[in-house]
Amino acid sequence: MTRNLIEVDDLTGPELLSVLDHAERTPPPKVLADQGAVLLFEKPSARTRSSMELAVTQLGGHPVTLRHEEVGIDSRESAEDLARLFSGYGRFIGARVFEHDKVERLAAAASVPVVNLLSDEAHPVQTLADLLTVRQEFGHLDGLTVTYVGDANNVARSLGIGCGLVGARFRVSHPQGYGFVAADEARILAAGTDFETVDDPAVAVAGAHVVYTDAWYSMGQEAEQRERRERFAAWQVNEELMAAADPSAIFLHCLPAHRGDEATDGVLDGPQSRIWPQAHNRLHSARGLLLWLFADEVG
Repeated sequence: MTRNLIEVDDLTGPELLSVLDHAERTPPPKVLADQGAVLLFEKPSARTRSSMELAVTQLGGHPVTLRHEEVGIDSRESAEDLARLFSGYGRFIGARVFEHDKVERLAAAASVPVVNLLSDEAHPVQTLADLLTVRQEFGHLDGLTVTYVGDANNVARSLGIGCGLVGARFRVSHPQGYGFVAADEARILAAGTDFETVDDPAVAVAGAHVVYTDAWYSMGQEAEQRERRERFAAWQVNEELMAAADPSAIFLHCLPAHRGDEATDGVLDGPQSRIWPQAHNRLHSARGLLLWLFADEVG
C-alpha cells in the first residue's frame, strides 16, 4: 500500500514517533540508492528545497527539482497527468504548492508516495522538524504545552494536529479574525489534541514549554503588510512575553523571520531560542520521513 504525507494525521502517533526515531539514525541506510525523487516547487523555498534534496542524496538517491515555470501544474499539464508521469521517474513525489487540492490530486493519481512540502492549508514536514526539536530538548513530547502566538495559518494547523498525535497540549493566541476556520479546529481536535484558544498572549504562554510564532504576513500577503503589523503588534514575541512561559521554555520559529515584527532580535537570538537546531532538523526529519516511508527496505 502506497503511503502519503499530505497532512500530519496521515501518520498515527506511533508512526510519527517512528519517523522521529528514524531521523536520528546514523549513518542512514541507502534506501534510495540509484533511484530518483521528483520535487515540484510552485513556491520558492530555502529550507524545504535544500533539506529535501540533501535528505534524498544522503539516502543514496538523486533529487530532480522542477520550478513552476518548468512544470505549470494545471496550466501546462494537469496535476493528474504530472502525477502519472513522475510516478515513472521517481521513488516519490514531493510538492510545494499554493492550493492544497493540488497536492491531494497528485496523491490520488500517483502510484508512488506523495509528500506535501507545503500548501496553503498544511505544512507537515515543518511539524516533523518542530517535534523533533522539542523532543531533543525535553527528552519527550507527552504532557508538554506548546503555545503558538500569531496567525493561525497552515504551520499552526499542522503543529496542532501533531501535538495531539504525540500527547502534547496546544494553545493558540491570535488577533480577532485570524484564527482557525471551523474545519481546521475540528481536524486538530480529531487528532486528540488538548486544544485551547486564549485571547491574551501572556495568558496563553503562561507555563508553556514551547513558544512558537511565524511571520505575520507570508508569500502572497505582502499587500496586507501594514494592516497585519497593526493588528498583530500585541502578539509580538518579545523578552517580556517569553518571561511568562515556563523557565525551561524554548522559542521556535519556522523561518524566515521578519525581525522586529513577530519576534524581537533578543528572542530570536536569545538563550531560549532553538530556531537554528529547528531549521537544521528540517534535513534530519525529512530523512527520517523517507526512511519511514520505505521502511520495508530499511535493514
